[in-house]
Amino acid sequence: MKKTILIVSALIISYTGISQEDVLTKNKWPIEKAKEWYSQQKWMTGANFNPSTAINQLEMWQASTFDAKTIDKELGFAEGIGFNTMRVYLHSLAYKADPTGFKQRMDTYLKIASNHGIKTIFVFFDDVWGKTPKIGKQPDPVPGTHNSGWVQDPGDPASKEKENFPALEVYVKDILKTFGNDDRIVMWDLYNEPGNTGKLTSSMPLLKSVFIWAREINPNQPLTAGLWAWDFQELNAFQALNSDILTYHNYEDEKHHQHVINLLKSHGRPMVCTEYMARTNNSRFSNILPILHRENIGAINWGLVAGRSNTKYAWNTPIEDGGEPIEWFHEVFRKDGTPYRQDEADLIKKLNEVANK
Repeated sequence: MKKTILIVSALIISYTGISQEDVLTKNKWPIEKAKEWYSQQKWMTGANFNPSTAINQLEMWQASTFDAKTIDKELGFAEGIGFNTMRVYLHSLAYKADPTGFKQRMDTYLKIASNHGIKTIFVFFDDVWGKTPKIGKQPDPVPGTHNSGWVQDPGDPASKEKENFPALEVYVKDILKTFGNDDRIVMWDLYNEPGNTGKLTSSMPLLKSVFIWAREINPNQPLTAGLWAWDFQELNAFQALNSDILTYHNYEDEKHHQHVINLLKSHGRPMVCTEYMARTNNSRFSNILPILHRENIGAINWGLVAGRSNTKYAWNTPIEDGGEPIEWFHEVFRKDGTPYRQDEADLIKKLNEVANK
């Protein structure tokens, strides 16, 4: 660990007269503060939420396709089984097109979620799937193909081009200034899966920058960036050492998931699993959710209602005619609110009732 800290520290250079190391550490939560904060939260359970009518983050947040009615209906399904937390991706292009309207739509979403007893983890940047996001009308889903229209934020090579950083800094800081004291928001997830889609350590400059920007604003809510690829040593060290609450992704079975938990406990910080549950990978509610409940680790699965994202289909096994998969990969509900599996819905509801007595 000492060697890792030295490696990370060596990468940190001067920033506007104050060292980046000083900026990063000044407002980072001590372990004791993180534990105290976590002890005051309900056990976090919920889903990564995109309304079924949106193929991606842009379709969710753009004015022409923002669907408050569907958001309200589908968060009602979540409330019905005791979910209390949603992880929701933002997008910088939707902000750039209409900063005031974007923030108003965020507030509308938060009002709806709060009415259902649900708090939100907002995600800023993302290295997964489509490399060239474009504002405006989004494409229709490719039949039977997982996340065929999901887009990175800000994109590739956009995330590597430092001339884009000033505008991204304005975006991040404006959102954090606006909502940094909002108790409807439980956490800020600054960067989803940095290094994915072949980017590797080229994502480090933006990852470090977004932490610096966020620490400069110092919102009331904790900051995090989830670990997800265990061979990404440099990125993992930075993410783990700079997160107030440790978050991670795991789509493997109970043996492998427990192994990851045991390793991450060494950091001594509260943990939230912000992505899990891929049935055909044997990451299921039945074998993973009880572990997370027992370990008091927040449990945020991928997907709530089957829709335009097509994430009921597995990552690399498209069904070209768009037919029903033998077993859904992600998602909890059909569009009419019927659970995909009633036994799963019953388990989720039961564990939430036990945890929040």
